[in-house]
Amino acid sequence: HPSVKPVSILSLPLPELSKKLRDGSLPPDHVFYAYVGKALQIATETNCITEFLQESESQLRKVKLMEKQGLLYGVPVSIKDSIDCQGHDSTLGFIKHLHKPAAEDSVVVQVLKRQGAIPFVKTNVPQSLISYDCNNLIFGQTRNPLLFTRSPGGSSGGEGALIGGGGSILGIGTDVGGSLRFPAAFCGICAIKPTGNRLSKRGVMSGIVGQKAVAAAVGPMAKDVESLALCMRALLCEDMFSLDSTVPPLPFNEEVYSSTKPLRIGYYETDFFTMPSPAMRRAVRETKQLLEEAGHTLVPFELTNVDHVVFNYCVRGMFADGGRSFVKKFKGELEKGGAALFIWLAKAPHWLKTLLCWISKPFVPRFAGIIRSMEENTVDEVWNLHQEIEDFQHQFIAQWNKLNLDVMLCPMLGPALGIGYPAKLSVAVSYTMLYNALDFPAGVVPVTLVTDEDEEQLKGYKGYYRDWWDRTLPKAFRGSVGMPVAVQCVALPWQEELCLRFMKEVETL
Repeated sequence: HPSVKPVSILSLPLPELSKKLRDGSLPPDHVFYAYVGKALQIATETNCITEFLQESESQLRKVKLMEKQGLLYGVPVSIKDSIDCQGHDSTLGFIKHLHKPAAEDSVVVQVLKRQGAIPFVKTNVPQSLISYDCNNLIFGQTRNPLLFTRSPGGSSGGEGALIGGGGSILGIGTDVGGSLRFPAAFCGICAIKPTGNRLSKRGVMSGIVGQKAVAAAVGPMAKDVESLALCMRALLCEDMFSLDSTVPPLPFNEEVYSSTKPLRIGYYETDFFTMPSPAMRRAVRETKQLLEEAGHTLVPFELTNVDHVVFNYCVRGMFADGGRSFVKKFKGELEKGGAALFIWLAKAPHWLKTLLCWISKPFVPRFAGIIRSMEENTVDEVWNLHQEIEDFQHQFIAQWNKLNLDVMLCPMLGPALGIGYPAKLSVAVSYTMLYNALDFPAGVVPVTLVTDEDEEQLKGYKGYYRDWWDRTLPKAFRGSVGMPVAVQCVALPWQEELCLRFMKEVETL
């Protein structure tokens, strides 16, 4: 259409765009085709899209006939590969899942459509989703839109790349160890991982089915916090609660989100497991200072035993069957990238694991920790593990309450690692995975860019264990001047609105 200026449409933030769509000053067709065009360009550059949802064009016509305009009226939305869209594959990067289209839309997609949104593309993921890179044998490697030699993060990596490049204004992903937060941080956008059951997971495919130790969640990704809040507002509606009665009927709490009272904020600069890059540390320090200047109270929080949480709760929780169901997923598939170590360990006989554990413990304690966590557990042991995780949650909350905290400011791994590095650095998920084990809402906000000074200081990076992982991490960070670095904002379970309110505060400052 000659009179349409895609550039002016693409430059509008979501709240403003949706207002213009609803008051009729922007026709949905113009917005839809502006984003389809831009998405095509970003897909060509980064390889982030797995398929175009052909029916989005009839959805567009349907939307224009809607009597009641929903909160996302006319907004094009991108959807992660693992979230069911009727008539399309949810491959998880596995060849065996090709040509097995979903029978119906997942609940999240149904609710988006009822709110007037137009799901228009599905986006790329790493094989099995258990990785924070974005590569598989069907669609190949997705690249970071800000620097093509970098990973976009994962497993919602296609979403991160598409939104980070401006080809989508709102996306839906999932997170079981940082899968929403890595791509957001690596691609310079925002995301929130809600409490595991705040948004419906019906029709959402999981990398490891049935495990309950580490909570997975569905959540939105967008350029800014206000857009995430708008999406949560739209999703937390009667439709969601009636389509999936296991989701607590908690509508979005406006009062909490729009409150301006000063916050009591806990913070830490490191988890003493993965040494932060100089830019990560600086991101937390500068954010802390700005928050204090704005009248908030900041209280140091003492994190302990993160190694125990990572190995005993996260790795052991996810692979409690000795990795058997995970290995089954790869049956008949060629393995790609990140899962190699876990598959190898899952297949190794017990005597070999015992021997390796014993040999590596003095030199590479973290490797020994992973081997130990990959043992097959009895039912009794799994129940004990669930009990331990529950106790850990309550201890963490008690420490939080003792300091009388509202929210917590934490580091987020960054800048984006080079392509291929996430597969070699599985231990670096410690900053994000902690909050899946705890099942706390956690969001990511970009706050700064890597400077020459950060790059210079990286030369002194040693790590806490001085093992192979600690020697590899600085190589993965190197050469990142100008790349975004984010912080994590965390709240207690079911307090998504407070988490978003805190994220908004950080973003504004």
